[in-house]
Amino acid sequence: MYFRKKTTGGRAYLQIVESRRDGARVRQQVIATLGRYDELSESGQLERLLRSGARFAAKAILIDAQQENATTTAQVRRIGPALVFERLWEEIGCRAVLSELAHDRKHGFALERAIFLSVLHRLFAGGSDRAAERWRDDYRIDGVADLDLHHLYRAMAWLGEELQAKEQDGRTPFAPRCLKDVAEERLFERRRDLFPSSISCSSTRPVSISKVPAARHSASMVIPKITARICGR
Repeated sequence: MYFRKKTTGGRAYLQIVESRRDGARVRQQVIATLGRYDELSESGQLERLLRSGARFAAKAILIDAQQENATTTAQVRRIGPALVFERLWEEIGCRAVLSELAHDRKHGFALERAIFLSVLHRLFAGGSDRAAERWRDDYRIDGVADLDLHHLYRAMAWLGEELQAKEQDGRTPFAPRCLKDVAEERLFERRRDLFPSSISCSSTRPVSISKVPAARHSASMVIPKITARICGR
């Protein structure tokens, strides 16, 4: 059903009309004629009628309240993903390693924050950098408010930047070494402490695993090889 203004004899009347299908045709049936349109408008009866009917329509009530500035708006953001992953990001050294690698480049934006946003988005949602830019609006993530889409593109391009020829030792047959590989290696170096700090190795004498009780049984085959490599044997 809907309202219709119908002019008859030079005067406009307001009607409530219902469309009904009659075979292959659609016919309009007048349910009620409310009166002359100009009189209903001038007297305020039309406004009161619409407001009265709006009580039974939740969307209409909301629109009416919004138009009268009678609503309270609030912005809701999720904090869980960033709250948990930010701590892991710090503890495993990602922030420190990326900041060290990018220290001399002067990118002009928070490069480490751009990478963090991209990684967080791919962990929890997945998709492109464009999707990540939209996704961050629903989450509270420190330091990403000023990032634009091109910053995410530049951050990913920086990670994939190819290293110089002298730094290509150990490359795979499939791709050259890039800054991402350096970041991964530095993260490994920060967390690969296999021996107590009181034990050291020299260039002439490898460390005996017999002096590392914790490793004696669980890693008797692996640690000698790593020890020899570290000590240059």
